[in-house]
Amino acid sequence: MKLSALHPRYEVAYYDRCVSSLTEQVEALATLAKRFGIAFTIDAEESERLEMSLDIIARVAGLPSLKGWDGLGMAVQAYGKRCRPTLAWADALGAATGRRIAVRLVKGAYWDSEIKHTQEQGLRDYPLFTRKAATDVSYLACARDMLAARNIYPAFATHNALTVATILEWAGTSRDFEFQRLHGMGEGLYERLVREEGCHTRIYAPVGGHRDLLAYLVRRLLENGANSSFVHQLADERLTDADILADPVAKVAAVGGKRHPSIPLPEDLFAPERKNSTGLDLSHGPELERVAKLVQTPLPFLANGRNRGSYAQPEHAPVPEKEQATRAVTRALGAFPSWSMQSVEQRAACLDRLADLLEQERDTLMALAVQEAYKTIPDALGEVREAVDFCRYYAAQARERLQPIELPGPTGERNVIRMEGRGTWVCIAPWNFPLAIFLGQVAAALVAGNTVVAKPAPQTPEIAAHAVGLAHSAGIPEDALVLAVGGPAIGQALMEDVRIAGVAFTGSTATAKRIARTLLEDDERPIVPLIAETGGINAMIVDSTALPEQVVADVVTSSFRSAGQRCSALRVLLLQEEIADRTLEMLSGAMDTLVVGDPADPRTDVGPVIDQGAYDRLMAHRHAKQNSWLKTIPVPERGLFVPPTMIGVPEIEHVRCEHFGPLLHVTTWKAGQLGETVARVNATGFGLTMGLHSRIARAAEAVEEVAKVGNLYVNRSMIGAIVGSQPFGGEGLSGTGPKAGGPHYLPRFCAERVTSTDTTSSGGNATLLSLEDVGL
Repeated sequence: MKLSALHPRYEVAYYDRCVSSLTEQVEALATLAKRFGIAFTIDAEESERLEMSLDIIARVAGLPSLKGWDGLGMAVQAYGKRCRPTLAWADALGAATGRRIAVRLVKGAYWDSEIKHTQEQGLRDYPLFTRKAATDVSYLACARDMLAARNIYPAFATHNALTVATILEWAGTSRDFEFQRLHGMGEGLYERLVREEGCHTRIYAPVGGHRDLLAYLVRRLLENGANSSFVHQLADERLTDADILADPVAKVAAVGGKRHPSIPLPEDLFAPERKNSTGLDLSHGPELERVAKLVQTPLPFLANGRNRGSYAQPEHAPVPEKEQATRAVTRALGAFPSWSMQSVEQRAACLDRLADLLEQERDTLMALAVQEAYKTIPDALGEVREAVDFCRYYAAQARERLQPIELPGPTGERNVIRMEGRGTWVCIAPWNFPLAIFLGQVAAALVAGNTVVAKPAPQTPEIAAHAVGLAHSAGIPEDALVLAVGGPAIGQALMEDVRIAGVAFTGSTATAKRIARTLLEDDERPIVPLIAETGGINAMIVDSTALPEQVVADVVTSSFRSAGQRCSALRVLLLQEEIADRTLEMLSGAMDTLVVGDPADPRTDVGPVIDQGAYDRLMAHRHAKQNSWLKTIPVPERGLFVPPTMIGVPEIEHVRCEHFGPLLHVTTWKAGQLGETVARVNATGFGLTMGLHSRIARAAEAVEEVAKVGNLYVNRSMIGAIVGSQPFGGEGLSGTGPKAGGPHYLPRFCAERVTSTDTTSSGGNATLLSLEDVGL
């Protein structure tokens, strides 16, 4: 039995709520199992929930109603580094409760997903072994512990003949244990052991319909078909008996106990180019409690989340915004000659130091993101990590791509192309990523040799001010990076200043168009580049082969995380007609589990929207569509909380603009019309993100061929692009490119200059004249 199947929020943040609830549910099931004499095993799940699982098992084992019953069991995964301590804990629990705990020892069921999760989270190390041989050794060590334990009934789930033989050797004549095998596998291995050796073998058989079991069966086939699998090796005619039966201890010793070289530590994921940003383990109770406490502590320079004290102009002498803009550009222009003359290495080193400072100040920056931008704790952590990644990525890209390049040409001529700064750029950042996008734009412009006037959104200036202060501490001159705080008026004044050399903007499509018009109005001013990343009517297409549980999880994440306030967020869900009713039923249930409230609360999934204007616009659209609501959930009465809502629409054409919040529009499409459906999404004119859920490889290929979007996400959520891995940006009404966090971003900030020198004019081509005859 999987505990996660009994509670929708089996997460550390919900410990108080779900542990008590699960204990009651497990007691009821265990009581039935006791009555009918059925073994009852609680499955091992991902390592991040191990401690919660043990707490629940301990509570159930101590219940008076189950006293004297030895049918209660648990599964333990040998690939986990905490496997042996867990067994010692189980033995002690059995002693304390007067029972033998049945322990099912498995190699492990989530190895690859746990590796990926640890890498994505940027954690310090893996909770499991990275080599198959190390897991085999762990399994044997655990098996020996189990055979010696007085309060454990051992159950060894394995299809490895060497492991079985080793256990039998250690057990001697004892048969006070059992083996377990999957239905349809291991029959040849266990048949003789049962009949001739008196071994007990339990057959593990999943039960259910084809749709429910397909993913499970495919996973079992992949595990047993892997090169390192004993079953696979047994069928490989190239391997000798000695190869198959090699001692795993000797294998681990031969590599000095080192981890697998193809599975780097999370911090080395992008090595040697750069160091990965460091994360926090929010699934660890004490760490989550520490973080929650720090983000809930009011910052001294923020009152009610919006004081903007550190940058505010003295009230007795306010400076007009146009004058502020002029002063800022003048300062940055004055710093341009000296900053642009610094080497690429010197500028890149500043970004690396800034990244280190951001990590040192992570706690303060997370608190700022929660209190000023209303981000939830996971989103605040992601914000800091993305800013760090931008700095390190652009530093590495500059070192590689902004060096002078000697170009080919005829003899007696030298041609060199150089990438140099254009001048002073204006970077305008949004409130939804007030640190990551703000610093991403700034870092790229600076490392390319430009100076910058950085304008944050008026809703989130404090986090920008803090970031600029760190940048100055990292060695970037104060006049090379100038903060310009204010509303639309100062932004307009900056755009009208004919001295600027370029604009990087992230925000609405309408504002991007106004900027483009302003930059072209004056016929006398230079033509300057505009890098714009705007929003989109982002669609997810789901066909009848998709895995429903994964679809629901990804839809909820893509639509409602960050209160739907991401450029990449899902706006229109397109379900194939055959699976629409069932998927919507599951989505409705998933929405019921969402917690809307204070973003500083670790349990919160959806916080408030950014300001009153956003709230009013979203609520007006929601009210206008009230007759088409498919699902909505209650929210706190006080605060800018927009209820997450599913809205039915007859067809995608009815969604004509982006609604920047937790409002999901839903429609259907007919089987056989995948191409036409993608074409209709393309016809909206937006081209930022698109999602596809399908288990047909050809469907993914077909969508990839025709989708006109910057980022296509297949069988995953549509948010959370990773710097350097998923460069982000759209086309059409969704932006100009190039893509942020990608290899083509920096050159757009540069002036490309070529020097061509005729070397023959200074006495001839010495290299050509000195050539020796060869081949004579």
